[in-house]
Amino acid sequence: MTSLMAVGTSNSIDGLFGLERWDLGGGGRSLNAAACPLSLKWVAGRNVDEKACLKLAGDETAIVPISAAELDRVTMNVDPLEPRKWNRELNFLPKPLSALDLVSSSQGSNVRVAYQGVPGAFSEDAALKAYPMCETVPCEQCEVAFKAVELWVVDKAVLPIENSLGGSIHRNHDLLLCHRLHIVGEVQLAVNHCLMAMPGVRKEEIKRVLSHPHALAQCEFKLAKLGVIRQNVDDTAGAAQFVASNNLKDAGAIASARAAELYGLNIIEENMQDFSHNITRFLILAREPIIPGTDRPYKTSVVFSLDEGPGVLFKALAVFSLRDISLLKIESRPQRKRPLRVVDGLNHGTAKYFDYLFYVDFEASMAEPRAQNALSHLQEFATFLRVLGSYPRDLSDC
Repeated sequence: MTSLMAVGTSNSIDGLFGLERWDLGGGGRSLNAAACPLSLKWVAGRNVDEKACLKLAGDETAIVPISAAELDRVTMNVDPLEPRKWNRELNFLPKPLSALDLVSSSQGSNVRVAYQGVPGAFSEDAALKAYPMCETVPCEQCEVAFKAVELWVVDKAVLPIENSLGGSIHRNHDLLLCHRLHIVGEVQLAVNHCLMAMPGVRKEEIKRVLSHPHALAQCEFKLAKLGVIRQNVDDTAGAAQFVASNNLKDAGAIASARAAELYGLNIIEENMQDFSHNITRFLILAREPIIPGTDRPYKTSVVFSLDEGPGVLFKALAVFSLRDISLLKIESRPQRKRPLRVVDGLNHGTAKYFDYLFYVDFEASMAEPRAQNALSHLQEFATFLRVLGSYPRDLSDC
């Protein structure tokens, strides 16, 4: 059996959720380099039912179930993130992270940045715009990218939050609240959707087009003229990869020009989007917040909830107006854990309302007293308030 040192801040053995670091025996890696006052030694193996588990050394009753894949990684010291060089051959492209891959720490001095999709995705373009010399790490889902940062697999994540044509990406708003990461920057990227296909395939031969649902929606007019079947996939570059790897002669993909180059496809038409100015805003997420300054334009993102009542939202927004703080965005989302509220009715029994969370971006740094005073004022009547980040605005050309 392989030993595994679990380091945490409490002596609870009900699970590994309270542990802040795992040290794998035999040259393994730690998930968190922070020192903790308590060390517990665990042993990886199988219980009487042949199920993978961790046992506390010296106490056979202390058992924590783990997956078989995790057991293999501990006992075999498998590194799920072995670096790979990019190559035009598909087999040499890095495989996107899955939830099972989140068992390694960031290595080396280069910044490792997670994004959703496969190489060639627009999210990767945004990561490279923010950090030109970074090592990009593809992830299967946005939530995997969040967890990759939390578990020290990567240093940062770059994820889309809104598009000038398609609007807000609600799932990522929800993930911001589910995880404890901090917004440390933003990237605005001009998106040029290209129609691509295998070499030699003409536009009139394409019967179906694959891409991410948002990309297909942004190219509604031209796809309607083509009269093709639209097929949803997880991301734009994944569509190009699928067409290339399966040598599809009747299908095209909507993706970036770089994806066409990576996967050996011909670009049949550029600027497939309905409107030429197609901008996607991405957030840069990290484990620790940056120290806000006043040397450049800053943006602060907060989320809060309010009690039901006349004029409550007006009063909440007035705390910014009273201090000459411009609001850049406001987004409302129903609370998932408590979506309905029952209040006393007058002569009609009870009424039900949605409980909402309000996501607000405002133009000020948390280093400014006016921003601090505004949030202090808001906190007097908000039932919940959280600062998601205070960070420099992206004022560069898209």
